[in-house]
Amino acid sequence: MLDPALNELRARVAGERIPRLIVLSAPSGAGKDTVLRELRRRDLGLHVVVTCTTRPRRPEEREGADYQFLSPEVFRDLRARDEFLESAEYAGHSYGTPKADVRAAFARGEDALLKIEVQGAALVKAEYPQTVMIFLAPPDLPELERRLRARGVSDPADLARRLERARDELTQITHYDYLVVNHVDRV
Repeated sequence: MLDPALNELRARVAGERIPRLIVLSAPSGAGKDTVLRELRRRDLGLHVVVTCTTRPRRPEEREGADYQFLSPEVFRDLRARDEFLESAEYAGHSYGTPKADVRAAFARGEDALLKIEVQGAALVKAEYPQTVMIFLAPPDLPELERRLRARGVSDPADLARRLERARDELTQITHYDYLVVNHVDRV
């Protein structure tokens, strides 16, 4: 990617709209995918970048819409070729944001929305300070636990690990520009 500050300056001088990089982070079970489905349905001229992952596909997920499901070998190759804006490990699987999708969105004049966890969000913000950061939080931890159980997380160790990680992620809210609390009974 070209230097974002230089691109922004050029666009402002030319009077053009500057596409934005937007990050959405949330603990597992907070409702990121539900929010993203609604944003896509509303067709806001916002490109949701599809994250690459090495984790297995869940039955309800669609390849290329929810995630790009890759083998660990393909993922490592893309990482080695510097094809990810950021990448991280979570729950034993790799996740990465493909640079090509962000470039394509910007070339069309669209904002690019990245669904990434707090570690990756910090990396993106450090490299691209103009990034708009949004944190999606559950109303409280008991509600988050209910959502995780409803999703099928039944292994007590896995549930405890996810809740502990959520507690850690919630401490990062101050690094975000916006906090959105996702209540199930509100639109």
